[in-house]
Amino acid sequence: MKTVNQMKNREKIEPMISVQCVSNTIFLSPPEITCMVGEGNYTYIHTSSGKKYLVSKTIKNLHSHLNENENFIRVHKSYLINTNHITNYINQDRVIKMTDGKEVYVSRRKSKEVKQILANVL
Repeated sequence: MKTVNQMKNREKIEPMISVQCVSNTIFLSPPEITCMVGEGNYTYIHTSSGKKYLVSKTIKNLHSHLNENENFIRVHKSYLINTNHITNYINQDRVIKMTDGKEVYVSRRKSKEVKQILANVL
């Protein structure tokens, strides 16, 4: 988590995701985010610290906000993952294992595209 002052002091500003909590707003930087799981008009953001935040934005909206960051790929209608947090890809089952232990399923439609991208990453 970054404070506003830390964000102002950066030379290059990364696109940050704002998360509304009970009494304050938290800003997450893209490297902190492992994956996002979309459920209708809401998205769960999973972080490398093991925390999970609920945001009232669609996964499509968040993906377009992170468009400059090439580390995020859409592997399924409901999943957006950070390639820096991938530990393994099982092609036969179309399953991606993340650093936090989460297993993300790749859709049949996206499997060929994901396989090509992960060939460069893994």
